[in-house]
Amino acid sequence: MGTPDFPLKTARLILRPYVLDDFDALYDIQSRPEVTRYLLFDARDRDQARRSLQERIEAGVPDRTGDRRLMLALAVVLAEAEVLAEAEVLAEAEVLIGDVVLFWRSREHRQGEIGYILHPDHGGKGYATEAAGMMLRLGFEEFGLHRIVGCIDARNAASARVLERLRMRREAHFVQNELVKGQWTDEIVYAILEDEWRAQRT
Repeated sequence: MGTPDFPLKTARLILRPYVLDDFDALYDIQSRPEVTRYLLFDARDRDQARRSLQERIEAGVPDRTGDRRLMLALAVVLAEAEVLAEAEVLAEAEVLIGDVVLFWRSREHRQGEIGYILHPDHGGKGYATEAAGMMLRLGFEEFGLHRIVGCIDARNAASARVLERLRMRREAHFVQNELVKGQWTDEIVYAILEDEWRAQRT
């Protein structure tokens, strides 16, 4: 299997590798406390966001080599028709609204994990579900994964709804198993198998 043919397109979105010009948009997302509230990292300053961008640029070429590494990171961009639908006048032809990632959990056992972050101005429209659904497709069709999970803070109801709309199965609820920003938090794990994903598509 080769590298996916970027950019990837869904009904309303374009998913593509990151470029240096994405810095301002990525910083705008990662610097917001409301975005990072349920994540393992705090709101990032410009230097931290710049390092994060570099990691994502490097992860624009799929990593097929190792366990527990960032396999693929893509920028989520509104397609032109959706941009016009969201605003009367926009200076930019392209609007970066979020971030989707795919991690190796185990190469030997063909396990992956999806993650997603969306700018709060674009929440509640189903974009996260659409983008994460594409990452499931990549994981199963391009990387040959057997099982993909989504791990979330139990307080993050919006993220749980995304995984449930993707028809992922709620498999586990771990009580106070992570210390996040000085507070013990619960973790919920959702999962889907390749066979289950393919059955849904037919």
